[in-house]
Amino acid sequence: MALGPRLDLRQSQSLVMTPQLQQAIRLLALSNLEIEGFIAEEVERNPLLESASDDGANEPAEPSGERVERAEPERVDELVAHGDAERDAPLDVDYQGEDFQDSAADRMSNHPADPAVGGDRSGLDGGLGLEGMGGGGEAPDLDALAGSDLSLHEHLLGQAGARLSGTDLLIAQQIIEQIDETGYISTPMLAIAQRLGAPLGEVERVLAIVQGFDPPGVAARSLSECLAIQAREADRYDPAMARLIANLDYLAKGNLPALRRICGVDEEDMGDMIRELRAYDPKPGCKFGQPSSIDAIIPDVFVARRGAGWAIELNQATLPRLLVNRAYYVELAGGAHSKQSKAWLSECLASANWLVKALDQRARTIVKVASEIVKQQDAFFRDGVAYLKPLTLRTVADAIGMHESTVSRVTSNKYLACDRGLFELKYFFTSGIQSSDGGEAVSAEAVKSAIKALIAAEGAKVLSDDQLVEMLRARGFDIARRTVAKYREALGIGSSVQRRRQKAIGSHAA
Repeated sequence: MALGPRLDLRQSQSLVMTPQLQQAIRLLALSNLEIEGFIAEEVERNPLLESASDDGANEPAEPSGERVERAEPERVDELVAHGDAERDAPLDVDYQGEDFQDSAADRMSNHPADPAVGGDRSGLDGGLGLEGMGGGGEAPDLDALAGSDLSLHEHLLGQAGARLSGTDLLIAQQIIEQIDETGYISTPMLAIAQRLGAPLGEVERVLAIVQGFDPPGVAARSLSECLAIQAREADRYDPAMARLIANLDYLAKGNLPALRRICGVDEEDMGDMIRELRAYDPKPGCKFGQPSSIDAIIPDVFVARRGAGWAIELNQATLPRLLVNRAYYVELAGGAHSKQSKAWLSECLASANWLVKALDQRARTIVKVASEIVKQQDAFFRDGVAYLKPLTLRTVADAIGMHESTVSRVTSNKYLACDRGLFELKYFFTSGIQSSDGGEAVSAEAVKSAIKALIAAEGAKVLSDDQLVEMLRARGFDIARRTVAKYREALGIGSSVQRRRQKAIGSHAA
């Protein structure tokens, strides 16, 4: 065989993802609000694209654009799988109707959000059972907080300017700058003293002055100091209260006998002291305006009853209409003489046409996936979380003829609003727990709901995890004790020992 260079031709196939295909895949994972921002950037970049929200100055005399949201309504002809034959009905999918959109939005406002989004948090603040302090058990006024323009730092600096001057004012300003949004200061006073070149005693003296500012408890270096400041403000900082505040770890553990011995009080006095302690605010700075605003979750999909089935539609309020201005393209093309100008115009037109089609396909894909989720979880939408079925991405993907990764992207960062509340689409995909009688498996969320209901109804007799296992098995849930403990902790519910101590503390405070 001769040795030397040789030229060979080989034919092969390979999958190449074009930039447009990559962008189309990224569009699937964006929420409606993120899509709105993306469209605004494309309209700014591409002169042939127009948003229907524009003032119309650049619109052609005759309509020549394509609207992204004007997709033909789809209808899913399969019957809804349900045990009751009377409930089997076609799933009606319609995501264009403006009247339906308004009525659906109104209905959503009349139903509280489900724990799937916000969730019940029944844990302890700092492990001390102080979550209700400062508000008398009432929820904070979030609207007042959001509408407050005065920050904690501004409030404190105003008081410092009115009370202090000279070096004291300079030290107070440095201290206030180190206070976080909850009202605490973690920077050591020695570090502030070294930074200012001031004696440590002077800095600590000014700190004591700042700790007397409104709100009570501000500029504290620990929870104990924060509560002690408020107790002094209320003229309740006697030796017994001082010892109670100095031993908060005993209160967190529910060791009331040891606390009574340390404080030298009886059960009645201990109950009064605990009630007084719960009236204080462990985070005094949170009542003031925060630097970052609270963003409300906007649903991407609406689901509502329509006859015997369900109507699914996109939230058109967050999807701006997109137009391709072909008349402007003709006008520009007539004045283009160079090859570069004509090539650039052709690229803009192709990009605009592709974006309109990509957004239309995205809308159809979201509705298709949401429709299949509603079909699979029909019992949940009718009867509640106890009827949520185990569901995987692969099940939905196989049912609608798409790849599993596509379904995963579609369900990311998107929310569904229905009569039962607001849910992330990922919420409907849950693992299964085998039924103890060999029947159909149930979802993990249904088991969590059952655990939460059992504990909420336990009363004075606290249920152990073993007792919960027996009661769940009586309901048909074949579940292990460690699984019950894992779900209980995921719900933010303490163990039977912790709940028993909390009830003991509550009985003393009552």
